[in-house]
Amino acid sequence: MHFGSDNTSGAAPEIIEALAKAAGGYSASYGSDEITKRVEARLAEIFECELSAFLVATGTAANSLALSTYVPPHRAVLCHEESHIHVDECGAPEFFTHGAKLVPVGGEAGRITRAALEEALTFWSSGGVHRQQPALLSLTQQSEAGTLYSLDELRALSTLAHEKDMAVHMDGARFANALAALGCTPAEMSWKAGVDVLCFGATKNGALGVEAVIFFDSEKARDFARLRKRGGQLFSKGRFLAAQMEAYLEGDLWLRLARQANEMAALLAAGFQEKGIALAYPAEGNEVFAFLSKEQQRALFKAGVQFAPWDIAGENRPLARFVASFSTEKADVEAVLRLL
Repeated sequence: MHFGSDNTSGAAPEIIEALAKAAGGYSASYGSDEITKRVEARLAEIFECELSAFLVATGTAANSLALSTYVPPHRAVLCHEESHIHVDECGAPEFFTHGAKLVPVGGEAGRITRAALEEALTFWSSGGVHRQQPALLSLTQQSEAGTLYSLDELRALSTLAHEKDMAVHMDGARFANALAALGCTPAEMSWKAGVDVLCFGATKNGALGVEAVIFFDSEKARDFARLRKRGGQLFSKGRFLAAQMEAYLEGDLWLRLARQANEMAALLAAGFQEKGIALAYPAEGNEVFAFLSKEQQRALFKAGVQFAPWDIAGENRPLARFVASFSTEKADVEAVLRLL
C-alpha cells in the first residue's frame, strides 16, 4: 500500500506505449523532431494562447531555469516558506540565478496570503541598495500542503505582484491535480490568472520524467533555449521527452490520471475523519495530512503501508502525509482504513 509519494508510482501504460513507438526509426535531434512540434502546438491549444514551451526532465530543472530567466543575481524571489524551491531543491534556484535571494513568505496551509505578501513587499522594496529587490513571485499550485489557491486568490496575488513590476511563476508539479479539483480551464488557472511562466508537471502524474516550462510571453523566452542547453537539460534524443508529453496530453489522459489520484485521496480523507482522525489541512488535491499517533504509524508501517511522517512548525502532535497517485486503487485505501 504505497502512499509515500506520487513519485514512487510507475508510468501510465499509454506513456510507455508512446515511448516504444518513438523508439523506432530515426528522428531529428535536440528538440527539432516532429513529436516535439506537435506537443508545442497541443499545449498552445490546451492553454488557448500563443506560447513558448520547452521540455526538461525534472521539476527542479524546470523551476530553476524558469526563475533564472526573470531574476538576476541582485534581485529576489518571493515564495511560500514551505515551497519546494525554498525547502527541497538543494539551492538549485540560487545556483541557476547566480545568487538571487529566495525570500520566504508566510501563509497558512501552504498558501501565501495577500497580507503576508504586502508585508514582504513593503520590507524588501525599501532599503535602497542594501536589499535585494523582489523580481518574481512564485506560487505553488497545488501547494506543498495539498491545498489550492482559488482563481480569485491567484488573480489577486498576481495583480499585486504585477503592480510592483514583478513576474509571476507557478510551480505546477501537481498542476493536473489542482486543475481537476477546481474544474476550471488551464488558461483560467495560468495566464488568465496572471501567471507569466508555468512549470507544467507530468512526472508525478504518470510520466517517467518530463516537465514543460511554458512562457505566456514568448519574448521572455528568447534566451531560454540556451539556458536549457547550458543547464544540461537539452536532450539530444528529445523525442523521448516529447513522446511522454504527447501521450500525457492525448485524449486528456493527464486529467483522467489526476482525477483518479484526487478521488482516492478524498476517499482516504473521508475515512480518516469517520474514524475521528483529524486532518491538518483540507484534502483538496491528492495529498492527505492526518494526525496519527506514533502507535498508529508504527502499526501501519509494520503492516506494509508506505507513507511519510511529517512535521508542522509549532505543532506537537504526530502527523503523517499520505499521497495518492494515478495508480492508487480503492482497495489500497480500504486496506489502510481497515488496519486503523
